[in-house]
Amino acid sequence: MANHLRPQRITALIITAFLVSIPALAHAQCGGASWYALTSKTASGERMNPAAMTAAHRSLPFGTKVKVVNPRNGRAVVVRINDRGPFARGRILDLSKAAAAKLGFLRAGHTKVCLEKI
Repeated sequence: MANHLRPQRITALIITAFLVSIPALAHAQCGGASWYALTSKTASGERMNPAAMTAAHRSLPFGTKVKVVNPRNGRAVVVRINDRGPFARGRILDLSKAAAAKLGFLRAGHTKVCLEKI
């Protein structure tokens, strides 16, 4: 006789898989992103460098490295958090001009991204 999974067993497997994935979800986030290029100092005290792979995030500690993926084209970059923001509703990240160029949304000015702490 074939070994069939009962609905209760399937539900338990789904819940287990979800609970195991929670730590990974705590460091992953998707939402809007934009780019900026200022010549002033960032919240961390360093001067903003549009050519550097940096970003602003509301709560991640300065120096945190995150992998940012543009799901529309599959491009990805690793950036270092060195500023606070964004302050626009619905956005989770402000990227340097260079990072936005590598992700392919320089002309658009903003796009949806997913980020993961590394």
